[in-house]
Amino acid sequence: MILDEQSLFSDNQAITATCNSENILDLGNREVSFGTPVEVFIQITEDFDKLTSLTIKVQSSADEAFSSAVSLIEQTILLADLKAGAVSTIKFLPKGNLGYMRLNYTVTGTAPTQGAILAGIVDGNQESFHNI
Repeated sequence: MILDEQSLFSDNQAITATCNSENILDLGNREVSFGTPVEVFIQITEDFDKLTSLTIKVQSSADEAFSSAVSLIEQTILLADLKAGAVSTIKFLPKGNLGYMRLNYTVTGTAPTQGAILAGIVDGNQESFHNI
């Protein structure tokens, strides 16, 4: 797997309430869903506590302020699966890039006091027969 600092949405970002990724990616005014699939890699870097689930949305907007954010795809992860080392992926970014992209983390249940995420666009994600 290849991770690039410039393609990270979150770099060990603490999630203790509903929030947006610390980084916004400028993908330009072109569609990124055509051709080779663009994958989003998500890894839990610190165990979460208290919440019921965490929903991760990929959002796009025509401006960096995200004044009119559009959610392209989302994934919900239950507390039992929010343990350090756990990996999840969004296999491909869907059609709808408006220029800027970020992740939105929505906490369901009680706000956690701990929990962190590494997330970004990757190339060459490793998969073994254990992941199939």
